[in-house]
Amino acid sequence: MTSLSDNSVRQTSLAADALTLLKRLIATPSFSREEDRTAVLLEDFFRVKQIPLERLKNNVWARNRHFDPAKPTVLLNSHHDTVKPNKSWTLDPFEPLVADGKLFGLGSNDAGGCLVSLLATFAYFYDRPDMAYNIVMAATAEEEISGRDGLELLLPHLPPVSFAIVGEPTEMELAIAEKGLLVLDCTAHGISGHAAREEGHNAIYKAIQDINWLTAYQFPKVSPTLGPVKLSVTIINSGTQHNVVPDACTFTVDVRVTEQYTLEEVIETIRANIQSEVKPRSIRLKPSSIPADHPIVQAGLALGRHTYGSPTTSDQAVLNCPSLKCGPGHSGRSHSADEFIYLREIDEGVDGYIRMLEQIL
Repeated sequence: MTSLSDNSVRQTSLAADALTLLKRLIATPSFSREEDRTAVLLEDFFRVKQIPLERLKNNVWARNRHFDPAKPTVLLNSHHDTVKPNKSWTLDPFEPLVADGKLFGLGSNDAGGCLVSLLATFAYFYDRPDMAYNIVMAATAEEEISGRDGLELLLPHLPPVSFAIVGEPTEMELAIAEKGLLVLDCTAHGISGHAAREEGHNAIYKAIQDINWLTAYQFPKVSPTLGPVKLSVTIINSGTQHNVVPDACTFTVDVRVTEQYTLEEVIETIRANIQSEVKPRSIRLKPSSIPADHPIVQAGLALGRHTYGSPTTSDQAVLNCPSLKCGPGHSGRSHSADEFIYLREIDEGVDGYIRMLEQIL
């Protein structure tokens, strides 16, 4: 029988392995759609642990040794792609620098710390023969660009998932809801004419009327965790020269949708109330949530964690099962210059994930 002290030593060893892997990931550029080299590092991690793996494009995944199709499955997921470093970096973004208890480097916080902590957690449970759930670990690509060759591509190849833990930096707090994203390209149509005469119908004025409606409108149903649906006009373009009344004005609306509405319902409401033509770029990035009384949420609460609603979008948006966003690191450090994660946060991530899952597995 494995003792508690043996488990503690193993957990500490896995956390050290996670930190080593994170340093290697930082040192290996992995911009979205260019994650092939970090995928190889992830394959190496599984092979060293003698865990059979599968790879689909730049997505790497594995299932626990005693996988039983009759049992429900929990998905552990995080991404290994990064954004490109901005011009404000003062450090080498690809040099894993340790200083003042921090590990600096591109992707250290978003979402490398989460990814390696979940990998260590998966390795910890991999050999368990008596779990109530199966575990699938998926390290996926293209999250930063909401690409189609990431988790969305992989899902049909995975067993049915009962619920998922998506690793994003939340300071190990429990994001039980996440807003979906809807981008609308709108076109107000007018009639061209000479600006000096009473000719034409100015498309800009029509667009202004619609934008005023979008600015003032409030969807009536408000989420208890995410608040209201949020509409923001973020781009507008019209006109060719000063003396021509424009016959078209295009504008873009960023819509953050709560679990109170489907994306289709939001589109239908907007189309019914504005004159402009409305074209959604995509209806893939849905709002997501998990009930507050779900066992994994209750397990987190028992450890002193708190629930909240997240305004940002992650790979949860392509999942059709209940999902919890949770991971080490701070969301405010994501995409920032001189990105870092505290070394202690890696230990806390591994420990937190293991303690949460032990309560239900």
